[in-house]
Amino acid sequence: MPQHEKEKVTLMDKMIVTPTQKFTLELEDSSDLVALVNEAAKLVQTKGESSFEEFRKSGSKWRQKDTYIFVLNTKGHMFVHPDPALEGKVTLDLKDINDRPIIRGLIEAATSVPNKQKGWYHYQWPKPDEILPRWKSSFVKLVKTSEGKSYIVGSGMYNDRMEKSFVVDMVKEAVGLIEKSGKDAFPLFYDKSGRFMAKDAYIFVFDPNGVDLINPAYPNLEGRNLLDTKDVHNKPLVREMLNLVQTKSTGWVNYMWPKPGESVPTEKSSYVEKAKFENSWLLVGAGVYLSDAPKAAHAESLVSAPELMELVRAGATLLELEGEEVYAEFRKKGSKWFSDGTYFFTWDMDGNRSFHAAAPTLEGTNAKDAKDILGRAYGKMFLEVAKSPTEEGWVHYMYPEPGQIFPAWKSAFAKLATLPTGKKQLIVSASYHMQMDEIMIEDVVNRASLLVKEKGKAAFAELRDKLGPFYFMDTYIFVDSPHGVELVNSGAPYLEGKNIADLKDAKGKTLARDYIKAAMENEKKWVEYYWYKPGSNEPTLKKAYVRKVQSGNDIYIVGSGFYVEEQSKKVQGKLLH
Repeated sequence: MPQHEKEKVTLMDKMIVTPTQKFTLELEDSSDLVALVNEAAKLVQTKGESSFEEFRKSGSKWRQKDTYIFVLNTKGHMFVHPDPALEGKVTLDLKDINDRPIIRGLIEAATSVPNKQKGWYHYQWPKPDEILPRWKSSFVKLVKTSEGKSYIVGSGMYNDRMEKSFVVDMVKEAVGLIEKSGKDAFPLFYDKSGRFMAKDAYIFVFDPNGVDLINPAYPNLEGRNLLDTKDVHNKPLVREMLNLVQTKSTGWVNYMWPKPGESVPTEKSSYVEKAKFENSWLLVGAGVYLSDAPKAAHAESLVSAPELMELVRAGATLLELEGEEVYAEFRKKGSKWFSDGTYFFTWDMDGNRSFHAAAPTLEGTNAKDAKDILGRAYGKMFLEVAKSPTEEGWVHYMYPEPGQIFPAWKSAFAKLATLPTGKKQLIVSASYHMQMDEIMIEDVVNRASLLVKEKGKAAFAELRDKLGPFYFMDTYIFVDSPHGVELVNSGAPYLEGKNIADLKDAKGKTLARDYIKAAMENEKKWVEYYWYKPGSNEPTLKKAYVRKVQSGNDIYIVGSGFYVEEQSKKVQGKLLH
């Protein structure tokens, strides 16, 4: 369905589908779901609890395949649900894989803002009879029976992207909370487990002058005046948003903006609304990234991973032969050492910057506590590389390119060198937008394997840390037992503790059984299978590197991988089990 037709979704909220109308439960957008919930809510309103038996009938319009009506009250008691473990129980503490409070979120969507007794809530939940949680968007409505009892009626759809109706609801709820609570509402917009951050959507707030007050996806922009900021098509997007809310109070603005965690702009449509705030007003918005919309030209690194490694190793050799006198050579722009944005910088073992070809003013400053926009302590990571057994390795972090406001993934290769004086320095070079390479994956798996060999299960907490060196971009470490029990998986933590030996990918391959066998027989091996990127509902071809690791009497399979987009576009389906 064309995107502009989906704007009718908000009108569907007022429509009721009669029992004689044909209703398809193969949901393609949110309008069908809203209509189904509205009809169920009307039934509860008129018939009360006697309607619950109708909702429980398998194969009826209320319960088919992935779509079903659920009913609960405002205290979290679940009256109707296809899962017998939930029905009849108080479920207030139920959370999804990211600690998002499911039941509390559903209740708040229908009750938190005065005169707004309906709304959307987004969380991750498995489809019936499946093991892997998918993004689910549920619409709920608060109703009162003729007897005066209150119930929340809802249903959900599996969809890993936001729709326009979802962000309209999100913005209106944010506006309501700001007008009700003022600044006290602001912390809610940063809560990753809350209702204002879901999928790739988040709330942003500007003051009337164009100062970015709240931006959870790009906190480096907060406090900056972006009034004259333009997108790649030269559109002054913030100025246009402010003009819109001043003249019409609400509306949509299309522009180019990167998805969270990306640096390449994608076409985005944002809904903005004016909120009363103290003696003035604020602009509150959230947006959707348009489905299949073109992205801006993807910037690509001019150097490959093997080339960067060769460059750093050559620089380290020269540094060990000539000492700090070689810095003059490293500073020459256009040389092999300093060209196309690739250059050297060096640190001592305390994190002091000894040399920086591109920014000499940084020399003499300390960076051991440096963190990127995500909170990743890349300063600590560099020093850990220097202390590793190989004394070299990769560090990945997000940092804005010169002259840019958006952070981009930057991949750095570092190597420890010993100068003729005996002094040790870490020499580093890096490049933005570097394509993930097998060398990088082998590096992170080898380092994780050494940690597991040394510490055994005590290493698992470090491997799970999403701000540490073992989780970057779409790459993360997983650890399995030889029998197929998933022990570590920061990309899919809900699998931990489960035996996934019989889990099948979209092609029917028993992926875990196959890569465990490959590692056990070969010690280390590259394998391929189809798997979900973190936060995605569609499988993608993944190339993974696995190693057999022994720690004491225990054997582990340690692995990581990267996704191959170009080869996966036509692959559809789901993981089987």
